Amino acid sequence: MPTFVTTENMSRKKCIILGAGGHSRVILDCLLADSSVEILALTDPDPSLHGLDLYGIPVRGPDSEIAQLISEGATHFVVGIGSVGDNSVRARVFELGKHHGLTPMTVCHPLGICSSFSKVGSGVFVGPAAVVNAGAEVGDNVIINSAAVVEHDCKISDHVHVATGARLAGGVCVDRGAFIGAGATVREGITIGKRALVAAGSLVIEDVDSRSVVMGVPARPKFNSEQTDDELNNDAGAE
Repeated sequence: MPTFVTTENMSRKKCIILGAGGHSRVILDCLLADSSVEILALTDPDPSLHGLDLYGIPVRGPDSEIAQLISEGATHFVVGIGSVGDNSVRARVFELGKHHGLTPMTVCHPLGICSSFSKVGSGVFVGPAAVVNAGAEVGDNVIINSAAVVEHDCKISDHVHVATGARLAGGVCVDRGAFIGAGATVREGITIGKRALVAAGSLVIEDVDSRSVVMGVPARPKFNSEQTDDELNNDAGAE
């Protein structure tokens, strides 16, 4: 039987997911319900995952499979890697996808809310029950995870992860690569520095320095990482 190519099939985005861990399953849950997207495969460096199917989508192999998947029609990608405090791996994989000429795709769960008066960058994931409110600006390769709230006029830079149930009040600024832990609350007008980590459940009422770790109620600094500014800027290429 011949295969007929319809206009609908031609217009579908052919997507691959880079990373096959737990976060990729949430992305798959969103994309499998989107008739405008065809998911070709996942890639992952972990050989124990190769050959598996996640919700019917194959894990083809390591990232070296990207070129082959492009030859099979892949045009878009999503980073399927979450993070627990360190977003540098996500940043590198995001740049890898772009290096291959793929277009990063923003994914919003059907139950997530992005105001039409917000600005959301490329390769962003907005999870179920998450809110990006009016006037907020979200950079590239950002996770706004399940039930997280980014209130009005917040500015979220590239490669940030706002974890499950975290709440950023109005006008919060989060710099590149920072991590806001699950259930944390950040008071209005606060600035979170580059590559900083706010521990789960913390209440942030003062600005947080770059590369520092804060925790508690109210949040207090624990230590600064030894990563240099050059290393930070080179995580995914200089800013």
